[in-house]
Amino acid sequence: MSSSFDLPEVDRFTAGALGPPGARVFYLQVGAGGQVLSLRLEKAQVAALAGYLAELLADLPTPAPEEIPDPSELVEPVVAEWVVGQLGVAFDESRDRFVIRADEVVDDDEGAGVDVAVAGGSARFALTRPQVAGFVVQAAALVVAGRPPCPLCRRPLDPEGHMCVKTNGHKPT
Repeated sequence: MSSSFDLPEVDRFTAGALGPPGARVFYLQVGAGGQVLSLRLEKAQVAALAGYLAELLADLPTPAPEEIPDPSELVEPVVAEWVVGQLGVAFDESRDRFVIRADEVVDDDEGAGVDVAVAGGSARFALTRPQVAGFVVQAAALVVAGRPPCPLCRRPLDPEGHMCVKTNGHKPT
């Protein structure tokens, strides 16, 4: 069973990636009171989280630019506690905080022939509107910093070439 975390007051919240474009590994990092929590996740999860948070922010008063923290780099060494399977977001109006919950991917060992309920880890943390606004900008920049998209199919271009499905594989782009 993996560790679970509940961080009601967060000092830093960032996303980052390690490795070259096309082989990057993405992480969320949360810092609270000197503790740094790193969680591994997919690029699409970072993009979806940033997009959803941006939609929620649009319905709330905009934080002043001086309140928004500068994007921060990952604190190294980056050692993921576990891999994120699901992300959930709620807004706590009474505290004016976004509450994010990340749940671990759990391998249910179907082939083991044993009915065992496996509980994965979870992480719950609360973020201020300025922290979320900073994250949205930083995460969007992180996602687009990878391989450029093909102008026809929008899939990432590989350095070795790209067989575009829009050309039925006849011409490399």
